[in-house]
Amino acid sequence: MEKRIDFRDQISGNKFKSFFLMVSIFVIFVLFGYVISLAFEPSFFFMIMIISIVFSLSYILISFYKSDKIAVASVGAKPASRSEYKQYYDLVEGLTLASGLPMPKLYIMPSEQINAFASGRDPQNAVVCVTRGALKKLEKRELEGVLAHELGHVANYDIRYMTLVTVMVGMIAIVSQIFLRSLWFRGGNDNKNNVFLIIGIVMAILAPIVVKLVQLGISRKREFVADASAVKFTRYPDGLIHALKKIQKDAVVPEKRVSRAIAPLFFVNPLKGLASTHPPLEKRISALERM
Repeated sequence: MEKRIDFRDQISGNKFKSFFLMVSIFVIFVLFGYVISLAFEPSFFFMIMIISIVFSLSYILISFYKSDKIAVASVGAKPASRSEYKQYYDLVEGLTLASGLPMPKLYIMPSEQINAFASGRDPQNAVVCVTRGALKKLEKRELEGVLAHELGHVANYDIRYMTLVTVMVGMIAIVSQIFLRSLWFRGGNDNKNNVFLIIGIVMAILAPIVVKLVQLGISRKREFVADASAVKFTRYPDGLIHALKKIQKDAVVPEKRVSRAIAPLFFVNPLKGLASTHPPLEKRISALERM
């Protein structure tokens, strides 16, 4: 018999793992910067760092403060009418009372997939969006589990957390590009720096790939945290378990209107691909069945 796990242990454990993975990205960034400083002049190193920080922060800050509007607009979602979607409103209001969160804005996405997502920089500016397929195919307790999962993301400030990770990943990608392009203009042939130059080239090629994989790992851990948070809010893991099992059997083609940038927000991956931002459904179900 598998060992039972407490949802509180699941939340704290996966938060720690997410933090450890984020620290590993920071270590890679610092190590990469150190190698560049040895391969080139220190002034050149600082110039690269300043450019990468300014570009990545500017892009991410704009996306961060407009994340809710960008997300719903990109998938063609429309505001949900309280009169038409009374059960949807009632379930979310009940969950906000259980979680202590403010009421988010509710949206409907025109898709036959069973899916949902939450966005917004903080609980006061949060939106929750569900697909028409979820409203049609899920029973009340199943839908409640899915909505509780999305409110778990809101309560855990996952948008803010993943934005920070994206900033760090973006900086490494920019530094790598600037470093590789600068090699065309590098003069001289200082042998003592050649070793660090080779190391820098290898890191410039591999670092963006490694940190992207780490970013996907963090995203998967946050999904487990949101599942555990849903159990915390509802005290009923079976609703979420049944919803995930129903999604396993739901033969719907991948959602074409969803971009890769928005896909990590969803309850389950709306796209198909090896580099999934979500853990396998089987692992999520297994973890929930032990709670």
